[in-house]
Amino acid sequence: MTTYQNQQAWKDFQTFLPKELHFTSDYEPNEEIWNWKENKIHLDTFRNKNAKAKIICFHGVGSNARQISMIFAGPMAKEGFETISVDMPTYGVTKVNPQMTISYDDWVQCGSDLIDAELEKDNRPIFLYGLSAGGMETYHVASKNKKVKGIIGMTFLDQRKSQVRLETTNNAFWAKIGVPLAGIQTKIGLGRRKMKLSTSSKMWASVNNKRCLDVLLKDETSAGISVTMKFIHSYMNYQPDIEPKDFNICPILLTQPEKDKWSPLHLSDLVLDNISKVKVKKVILRNGSHFPIEKEALEDLHEASLNFIKRELKI
Repeated sequence: MTTYQNQQAWKDFQTFLPKELHFTSDYEPNEEIWNWKENKIHLDTFRNKNAKAKIICFHGVGSNARQISMIFAGPMAKEGFETISVDMPTYGVTKVNPQMTISYDDWVQCGSDLIDAELEKDNRPIFLYGLSAGGMETYHVASKNKKVKGIIGMTFLDQRKSQVRLETTNNAFWAKIGVPLAGIQTKIGLGRRKMKLSTSSKMWASVNNKRCLDVLLKDETSAGISVTMKFIHSYMNYQPDIEPKDFNICPILLTQPEKDKWSPLHLSDLVLDNISKVKVKKVILRNGSHFPIEKEALEDLHEASLNFIKRELKI
């Protein structure tokens, strides 16, 4: 089993977080392996058989499960919830089935199947949390699975929209030409070809602290990762099981960082303002970077998420 025990990257990253969020020998997640389609999916878990609910946490395209454990899953576990942070295939320390070329569709199916696996253990309600692109993943997974109590996302980006592509890729070339080229390469059998995601995306806007950004970009299990043409094409063109105007599965909380230089509020509004069949709440995280590491932003994230979950559980 590959673990985070000997990885230095997350230990360097946590030095930029408030000290109360740091992991120690007395406070750290357990590490589990969940076998999914012959992928060894790594889970950071804070199990709690007495918890009233579970929260499954998804990272974005520039982060991993251990980072999410530090800023969100750990603090929510301290509030009494059971939390599970997932390293999606090709990220973190998950080991990928060499026979598979992972697509974003696989991520969504993996998330849905994990919900089902957890519901087979017990019937406690499940909430989803997603950082960055993980926010829209919570929406996609909820639309496919339909058995979640609520979703909390930091962004809700529909990459099918040209405006979203133009504002979240590095430049117009990648928005208008790069994505179709990834699709062509996939169709002609070159879907396994890889490129640094930071080449085409605004990974430079991940966090507003330059020293922290340098740490993240050096981490090849998160922001420094290389992804396949198949993944890029599938991520940018994913068709949800339920379109926003018809979404009726569960309430939604947007936790939008105030100083997000990658995915500002108006891009998530393109999705959320079309949702009318469930409650949608938007909260601004004070002074927050796209990847919120700032103390006041994280305080807002925890408070808003806790209130949201308690309200839905009526506790």
